[in-house]
Amino acid sequence: MRLTPFDKISVDDFEPAIVKAIAAHDAEIEAIASNGEEPTFDNTILALERSGADLNRVLGVFFPLLGVNATDAMQAVSMRVTPLLSRHSSAITLNERLWSRVKVAAQNLEDFNDEDRRLAENTVAAFERSGATLEGDARERYREITERLSQLSLQFEQNVLAEMAAYQLWLGKDDLAGLPESIVEAAREAAVEAGRPDQWLITLQAPSYGPFMKYSARRDLRQRLYMAYNTLCSTGEHSNLAILTEIADLRLDLARLMGHDTFAAYRLERMMAGSPQVVLDMLGKLRETYMPAMRREMDELREFAARVDGSDLEFKPWDYSYYYNKLRDERFNVNDEQLRTYFPLERVISGVFGLATRLYGLRFTPIDDAPVWHPEVKVWRVTDGDDHDREVGVLYADFFPRPVKQSGAWMTNIIEQHVDAAGHDIRPHVMLATNFSRPTGDKPSLLTFGEVNTFLHEFGHCLHGLLSRVRHESLSGTNVRRDFVELPSQLNENFLRHREFIDSFAARYDTGEAVPDALLTGKLASMRFGAGYACVRQLGFGYLDMAWHSIRVAVSADDVKDYERDAMAQVQVFEPIGECMMSPHFSHIFAGGYAAGYYGYKWAEVLDADAFECFEREGIFNRDTARRWRDCVLSRGDTADPMSLYIAFTGHEPRVDALLRRDFGS
Repeated sequence: MRLTPFDKISVDDFEPAIVKAIAAHDAEIEAIASNGEEPTFDNTILALERSGADLNRVLGVFFPLLGVNATDAMQAVSMRVTPLLSRHSSAITLNERLWSRVKVAAQNLEDFNDEDRRLAENTVAAFERSGATLEGDARERYREITERLSQLSLQFEQNVLAEMAAYQLWLGKDDLAGLPESIVEAAREAAVEAGRPDQWLITLQAPSYGPFMKYSARRDLRQRLYMAYNTLCSTGEHSNLAILTEIADLRLDLARLMGHDTFAAYRLERMMAGSPQVVLDMLGKLRETYMPAMRREMDELREFAARVDGSDLEFKPWDYSYYYNKLRDERFNVNDEQLRTYFPLERVISGVFGLATRLYGLRFTPIDDAPVWHPEVKVWRVTDGDDHDREVGVLYADFFPRPVKQSGAWMTNIIEQHVDAAGHDIRPHVMLATNFSRPTGDKPSLLTFGEVNTFLHEFGHCLHGLLSRVRHESLSGTNVRRDFVELPSQLNENFLRHREFIDSFAARYDTGEAVPDALLTGKLASMRFGAGYACVRQLGFGYLDMAWHSIRVAVSADDVKDYERDAMAQVQVFEPIGECMMSPHFSHIFAGGYAAGYYGYKWAEVLDADAFECFEREGIFNRDTARRWRDCVLSRGDTADPMSLYIAFTGHEPRVDALLRRDFGS
């Protein structure tokens, strides 16, 4: 299996390679458009699908590396090539000769097999939604909008990355109250690396920010860190206010060009939900159920905080995680720091891979000499032991934070599964990227329960990519509707709610001791604690996303704060704080693929809770159930309507009852 030579690739290689690959793709497109033969599926739609292989190969390396190694040089290249790529894409969909051939070739769809029909339908829709039906000035305006949007989205993300990397909270010995040993050690090592060995360093990266907000007894420092995070890119050199409002305005212009009143209406036309009203109805139903639960939880927390630290405490958002953790520990006898010692990364890797072996027969063999972009990256060859060690793909994992790495966790494709013109099944190479807690001193990387959950989530995306068995690349793996793509990842999280799975791998890093029964029982019992707040918080993000993409008139940069607060008012938990805003660093919707699609996390949560009940009824490790899940969903990509795939597995349309049972036990 040929691996990408990451160790031989230089930043300077990308721009000329992309320019050359664009030119080669242009020549392929011209050959298809000028073909004198009658347009057919093979000589037009399939030829278009298979064109641009060189460009796909280059971009399949460039963009994944940009996420994990966003050096100044890489970002400069991305700023130069992004407009070229946008122009290239528009030139294809606005090519009138090509569009004329596509329309003819896509006729008589009943003569196609199911997957070819899906490709033909998607190809026609892609052209229509990318300006092919526009004429005159409207076509040029489409080009201008898409090129500008690509530049703005890239600048938005670069600003977030720059401010995240720049912020530092320096602590002295008197500032460490409440912090567990593992957090103190990590902060000390970060300080040593930064050249201040006599201090401790806290950053806005998840393994630093989250634990500090959870454990620090210094309320003033929690407030300072909270304010730093929630004012990211709101002012100064890296302000995203003007950028995000221009993005929203341009998306509205784009939607109107395409005959829609709002960008949300335009975008949701090709989602499972279908329309903004369906999304708002779903958000509203969840709001009605979860808001009362959230209010009860907040009342409990305020009473607890007053009992612990005085009745005059004015409960603020930087208090939530701290008191939530303390009350949960008191009620369920949970100690997350103690629990962390039972989740060393190597054991978690074995557990997550072992789950895939148990369910799907997969085998993971380390490739120790694989060329990688950073020495910490791990690589595995994945095979199907149930099918005579058939090749499945290659998995790259980049676990730890670095200043040049994006925050959060994600999965992306380096090579996507497809069948090439010679009939060879090209197997996928996928990347799993996280920002887990680093090893400290003589201790290995010890994951929090939440980090284990994140691993399972992203690995669910990896399985969706690795287990793909389709013919056409644009339909393979995770190339599905945005509100369906989170289903495989979120379903995978459900296994962490079951003792049988945890017991299969969790053990103390230094003694090998299993998780004590009382500790694990308490943790599992506590997983419904705070469900109201967690859901309402996500609903707030969904409402904010829908608000930005339902605008009918432009919003000025000066009005962003008020617009955001109005959008989230119906799920407001705390009174708004000063200049705090989510929008200027909401990368999912302004720099990622979730514009008018962030609701998809909650949408998929309804689906995953319902689908996982099949596993619970039939046995969470039932191979027949897993095989049905693999055959109906994981291997199918976008070869069929997602609802039909879902029903093929469950036997019914999704029902919200399962989510309520999972969160509230009834």
